[in-house]
Amino acid sequence: MFEEAQLYSPVTQGDDGKVVVHLGEEHPGFNDPAYRERRNEIATAATLWSPGEPIPQITYTDVEDEIWRTVSRELRTKHEKYACREYLTAKAALGLPEDRVPQLDEVTARLAPLTGFEYHPAAGLVPLREFYGSLADRVFHSTQYVRHPSEPLYTPEPDIVHEVIGHGNLLADPQIAEVKRLAGEAARRCETAESLQHVADVFWFTLEFGVIREDGELKAYGAGILSSYGEIEEFRHTEIRPIDLAEMGTIEYDITKYQPVLYCAESMDHLEEVVGGFFTEADDDTPARLTGGLATA
Repeated sequence: MFEEAQLYSPVTQGDDGKVVVHLGEEHPGFNDPAYRERRNEIATAATLWSPGEPIPQITYTDVEDEIWRTVSRELRTKHEKYACREYLTAKAALGLPEDRVPQLDEVTARLAPLTGFEYHPAAGLVPLREFYGSLADRVFHSTQYVRHPSEPLYTPEPDIVHEVIGHGNLLADPQIAEVKRLAGEAARRCETAESLQHVADVFWFTLEFGVIREDGELKAYGAGILSSYGEIEEFRHTEIRPIDLAEMGTIEYDITKYQPVLYCAESMDHLEEVVGGFFTEADDDTPARLTGGLATA
């Protein structure tokens, strides 16, 4: 089980309206005043935005565009080797630029005709129920900031690279998009914190860190793997288990390290049937029904 808040730097807004992103001491940008101010600026734009208004346009710097180019270039060859064919097909269909950071409304303009999904800006962590529930409306909340330039191939938190190269390309696949929409419906149906967390945990081990069998080989379809320069090279060396909906909701692990256990779907149809089926039926009784009230370590 994980706490999603650990993945984001807290964002606060003072009485004067000023937004501050609180980076941890271990964050690559902690001692960089210019980066911290940049994060505050981008978070402020998202905080001031309301649905129905034009998406905030971020004027990305040459440094930020270079980070995007570097990550896109390095991940391109890794995707060809490790990504499942559905991701590669969806990535080609979406056709996002690799030479600059795309605007979120640009991602939406390309994505909506394919699966109906659209992107909304987020300053940082979106409350669990709101983030997952919005998927039912085919809305994906995304940050707009770029990771620190000192480590272009690493980020301790989800940035626009993860949100778009990872999730955006996946959302261009109809089956993945439908499973995510079903996850949103499940989140809205689940009223207890425990049942909502179970939905989030199954989402984590599938749509964030899922792997799949393809022609006898292990491939990745999870956004967390596909957007990580390091983890995409390591996932084949982890402990691979079959999809276990009960275990996914109870297993303990450290989100600050590469995942030691991954769960494998036998095909995209299998993923849609089992995980999509779970999201279709999930309710407040699901955790007890699946686990009998017992935790699995």
